[in-house]
Amino acid sequence: MEVRLILGDQLNSEHSWFEQVNSDVIYVMFEMRQETNYVKHHIQKVVAFFGAMRSFAKAKESEGHQFLYYTLDDPENKHDLTSNLNKVISLLDANRFAYQLPDEFRLDEQLRLFCKDLHIPSKSYDSEHFLTKRDEMAHFFEGKKKWVMEFFYRYMRKKFDILMVHDQPEGGSWNYDKFNRNKWNGSPEIPPPFYPKVDETDVIQKMIEDEGIKTLGTFSKDDFLFPVTREESIDQLDYFCQHLLAHFGTYQDAMHQEQTNLFHARISFALNAKIINPLEVINHAIDTYRKQPDAISLSQVEGFVRQVLGWREYIRGLYWKEMPSYKELNALENNNPLPDFYWTGKTKMNCLSTTIKNSLEHAYAHHIQRLMITGNFALLAQTHPDAVDEWYLGIYADAVEWVQLPNTRGMSQYADGGMVATKPYVSSGSYVNKMSNYCSSCSYNNKKRLGDDACPFNSLYWNFLDDKKDLLKSNNRMGMMLNLLRKINPEELAAIKTRAYEIIANPDAY
Repeated sequence: MEVRLILGDQLNSEHSWFEQVNSDVIYVMFEMRQETNYVKHHIQKVVAFFGAMRSFAKAKESEGHQFLYYTLDDPENKHDLTSNLNKVISLLDANRFAYQLPDEFRLDEQLRLFCKDLHIPSKSYDSEHFLTKRDEMAHFFEGKKKWVMEFFYRYMRKKFDILMVHDQPEGGSWNYDKFNRNKWNGSPEIPPPFYPKVDETDVIQKMIEDEGIKTLGTFSKDDFLFPVTREESIDQLDYFCQHLLAHFGTYQDAMHQEQTNLFHARISFALNAKIINPLEVINHAIDTYRKQPDAISLSQVEGFVRQVLGWREYIRGLYWKEMPSYKELNALENNNPLPDFYWTGKTKMNCLSTTIKNSLEHAYAHHIQRLMITGNFALLAQTHPDAVDEWYLGIYADAVEWVQLPNTRGMSQYADGGMVATKPYVSSGSYVNKMSNYCSSCSYNNKKRLGDDACPFNSLYWNFLDDKKDLLKSNNRMGMMLNLLRKINPEELAAIKTRAYEIIANPDAY
């Protein structure tokens, strides 16, 4: 008997393991406190993963595959991966063990050490999800002084013949990002979000509560937006392609007080749980574009493809090259705690209040809200990256460490010193006002640096530049802003810094 482990983010129903039914194989899956408790997760994240795991096991059992599944409340559950594996291997008198390579370093190391001490043969398999191997990007950039995602993206376009005409990019340009920075002002109309059919999510939520698992955020079965079956995930992808893709690129960086979803796909949970795979996502979007060339422009679909084919694979490659040391990086030497309002949304800063409350209600925020609202403030407040990582990993349903860590510690917090981002992604209130309508109903004036009603982002921004100028002086992309910093009157700069330090000392008062 061979025992095969499937982790909660390895729900790939198309994996070669399932090409035929084998009576000598039993698959094991566990809902464990090890995974619910290593960080405080959003309740909807835990429900989504458990719901998807149960749906996966049920679907595969209906095809004839054998499964042993421990629910969270199963008295046989040891709630530790190695303890559960030892238990089932002994129970089933297994003579072989197999697993798919995890995408989180912590679990990869746990399973490596487990197999090292195992008394029966073991074997690891690829998850057959990603379009690159763990080390492919590291080999691609070998010998290069600087990693640039754009070069890797072009390599991926050629490798998979995506939006290519022979060896040249379709339309004559590799990247249409300059067309994808528009503010949404009420038109075109935004379709409602896709709502999957959900059956037992409320039952799972009650089990989690009854078992005393500490979570954050809120749960409502009627407002649950994460598909837990492959069929629903495909339907969600199709909904995006048919109704949202036509305007995705144009407004992908926009933010709006009344619109949480805008034109975003919201497929990241299904994608990161491996319910759907990146190539089918890309092909579905391109097929829709081909069928509707008058309705969907190349810039819309290229912007979407770049996120999945380029950025997602790039981030994963960097994670595996740099771990485990990447998790300790703090290049800007930030050490402040995360403000309490990140857990409540109770702040007078409307952009933060809106984004955080939406996150607590929906376990979701799109990439610009994460980068330029919550991430921006955390960096300007000089928050320790460990605290920022913990919050991002817990609050979003799509957050698994391989994608969360480089995006947060690298792109958002610049704690890696520039491995992911070419500069710190910080801004004053002017950027928030440019890309959203948050400022129009805020207690603070986004144009003022000083005064009780001055936007806190403004003083924090100039203070950040001044505090970190020695660490950033060699960064060419920061040259213009550091020149502007030097032009600020010394008395005004002193006043700006005084206000900034007051905010940093007690951010929950603002």
